[in-house]
Amino acid sequence: MIDAARLAFSDIFSPPFRAVMWKSLGLTIGLLILIWLGLQALLAWLVDIQSYPWIETVLAVIAGLGLVIGLAFLVAPVSSLFAGLFTDEIAGLVESEHYPADPPGRDVPVLESIRDTIVFTGVVILVNLVALILLLVPGVNLVAFFVGNGYLLGREFFEAAARRFHGRSEARALRQANAGRVFLGGLVIALFLAIPILNLLTPLFATAFMVHVYKRTARLENAAEALRR
Repeated sequence: MIDAARLAFSDIFSPPFRAVMWKSLGLTIGLLILIWLGLQALLAWLVDIQSYPWIETVLAVIAGLGLVIGLAFLVAPVSSLFAGLFTDEIAGLVESEHYPADPPGRDVPVLESIRDTIVFTGVVILVNLVALILLLVPGVNLVAFFVGNGYLLGREFFEAAARRFHGRSEARALRQANAGRVFLGGLVIALFLAIPILNLLTPLFATAFMVHVYKRTARLENAAEALRR
């Protein structure tokens, strides 16, 4: 896991990946800014106590802090929303850079990828909404954040990497057979997601990281199959 994370981190800042990095970063920041402006406008409309300026100031400060916390939790679903746009491009770069002797993977059909991305983003929003609600319970919110995102992100990005070489059911079966490894990989992604600023690159890191995890998992599975024979 550590070696795969190190390779993925170096990958996303290497020259072949920079074009995708800037596209992903621009889209993620752009959407977060739009969400921020929209929430600010909503709060400005809701919090309008002109007769008591000091109350309005206090509420504005509290609301501003709430926006910062809420926006931090929105990084996960926003990142997942763009994951499907760059998965195949990033995976292809990782495969050609680190595994040139292996057969290249095939891109997932666009409509299928869009459908999966929408469903996954909805689930991530739900999990992070629960974590946000639990924010006032010390310790519990962090556990919910890491366990929830660790499971979901690990599952999504591992299966995305595996589906370039297998059908949906085979990719799911491979993930289930290596559930512990995939969950640990998801926790690594969740930890990356928890780092401010750097977490804007989560889709790139997670995709590259899980390609490495998948390749190692596939080789272990092939070796085990050869021994059974």
